[in-house]
Amino acid sequence: MPSLAVGALTAFLRLKRANRPFVDPARARERVRERALRPRPYGPPARLRGDVSVSVEHREGRPVYTLAPRADRPHGSVVYVHGGGWVHEIAPQHWNLAADIAASAETTVVVPIYPLIPFGTAAQVVAATAALVADCRDRYGDTCLAGDSAGGQIALSAAIVLRDEYRVRLPATVLISPCVDLSLTNPDIDLVQPTDPWLGRDGTLVLIEHWRGHLELADPRVSPLAADLRGLGPLTVFCGTNDILNPDNRLLVDKARAAGVDVEYHEAPGHVHVYPLTPTSGGKAARTLIVDRLRAAMAATN
Repeated sequence: MPSLAVGALTAFLRLKRANRPFVDPARARERVRERALRPRPYGPPARLRGDVSVSVEHREGRPVYTLAPRADRPHGSVVYVHGGGWVHEIAPQHWNLAADIAASAETTVVVPIYPLIPFGTAAQVVAATAALVADCRDRYGDTCLAGDSAGGQIALSAAIVLRDEYRVRLPATVLISPCVDLSLTNPDIDLVQPTDPWLGRDGTLVLIEHWRGHLELADPRVSPLAADLRGLGPLTVFCGTNDILNPDNRLLVDKARAAGVDVEYHEAPGHVHVYPLTPTSGGKAARTLIVDRLRAAMAATN
């Protein structure tokens, strides 16, 4: 049963009307225009945990941050791709999770600040993410991928590109409420929509039209659920039931398992979108699992 904190968070999201750019096409178009004119800050919080060092470099004109534990010699790396509907910049919750992974999993965490819509597109960002993972493998050794929401889509699409173009099978890919079918045509979405205080179909489809660029919706770089999933490395997937992406997350889990992929699925009844990033007991437990799974993946490769 969801905790009081989950109920309070749901009420807060409804009161704040957090779903406006996702349910209203006009609001979505205005959000794209506004964020293009006035980009938001993306740097890590000043009070990020002190046992993690932070550095930044540029790849093809875009910042790429590296977080590493100060006390320990890190093992391998994790590329973390933040969510935000392809239009919102990285948030403090993303930075805090990245720092926790670096410190507690004793690994290097690489966080790309990728171009958002209307400037970034799936083809461009997925290719750059796959190339970044390949470079991290050369620099740090075995590398995992992780991402939430829109970043989960990018991460899974990049894992598919790495399999097909680089012949790389990742030791682990962690997906937090990933958007895996950008057609949003699953009829069960309509059943979940009344319980979701955060996301919606109509506005999100406006954002998706920008994001897909010249690619078809069924292209795996846009909708990874459309891909042949055979040969992917292990997946760990988290999703709440009060999330319109939940029906497609279930399809992803079933399809991946049928393709012989090792999948660990954590579904949280009554929880909202990207629940592992939320200040709830369920979110805290999920974050602990994320760190544990990534630590275990690194240990298995050493």
